[in-house]
Amino acid sequence: MSLRALFARFRPRRTIRPTRDGWWCLAAALGLGFAAMNTGNNLLYLLASLLLALIVVSGVLSEQAMRRLRLSPVVPEEIYVGRPVLLGARVANGKRWLPSYSITLRVADRRLYVDRLAAGAEVLVTWESTFAARGRTRLPGVRVTTRFPFGLFVKTGRPLLEDHAIVFPAVRPIDPAGRRRLMAGGAQSLHRRGRGHDLYNLREYRAGDDRRLIHWRSTARVGALMVREMEAETAAATRIVLVGDGARDAGRLEAAMSEAASLAVHLLGTGAAIELIGPGVHVPPGRGRGHQRRLLTALALYDPRTSGSVPARRTAGASEIEVALG
Repeated sequence: MSLRALFARFRPRRTIRPTRDGWWCLAAALGLGFAAMNTGNNLLYLLASLLLALIVVSGVLSEQAMRRLRLSPVVPEEIYVGRPVLLGARVANGKRWLPSYSITLRVADRRLYVDRLAAGAEVLVTWESTFAARGRTRLPGVRVTTRFPFGLFVKTGRPLLEDHAIVFPAVRPIDPAGRRRLMAGGAQSLHRRGRGHDLYNLREYRAGDDRRLIHWRSTARVGALMVREMEAETAAATRIVLVGDGARDAGRLEAAMSEAASLAVHLLGTGAAIELIGPGVHVPPGRGRGHQRRLLTALALYDPRTSGSVPARRTAGASEIEVALG
């Protein structure tokens, strides 16, 4: 057994330290003890014993409050750089009869308070966090603490929920000019209502319709307001090609990852089949939510230090968009 494993095995599960009131209580008990030994006064012995008993009872009750508390993480499926995300933890009391009181969860610089947790009950606590870098990231650890019952000592458990999550690159909206350029690369009609440019149908005006879609000729002919329904469009099958390796300029690399992620999310939203290809990374064409997660995961975990050559095999018939990594 290694030294680290041996230390982890015998390390105490919880630590305890006095609060300011606890230090006063310890000082008073110590002072009364010395005074009782010097004077032989039974009342001083009684007061010192009461203070020491108070300390012992405080330790026993605080341990009872923290026993059999179970924490399980609640992490969203998608976490993006620079976008606030709500993280959480389910706190469950595994004791059969006894409740837990005055439980505090410390997450970084935040403190989340649970005043009472009944036996067998569970509560969800949440906090907001923002991640500054993409990739596989360790989630902030959670420490369970309590000052129950008298506030004389703070008992703290080991860090929990130190799990990992994948942080996707920042996804930003595509400006209207950029959307027009993408569609100009080869838009395909889906033969259903949408926000394209071709006419799909004419129908009577309804409250809330865009007045810019009113078809005045048909309105004059039938004597009722008629609006145009446009045909949905999707971009043609598109291949996003990462050019370069990004090893020289870290800032440009992160901007390129964000640009590629934004393009992929936008094009997948139009129904296009997207393929990602670059140094050491290749995601075959696909559609849908699951394919979006595969693309974003590949971009999140891209590391120029471990990148290889560009895969030679490419899907035919797809338009290409190059993203320079620097």
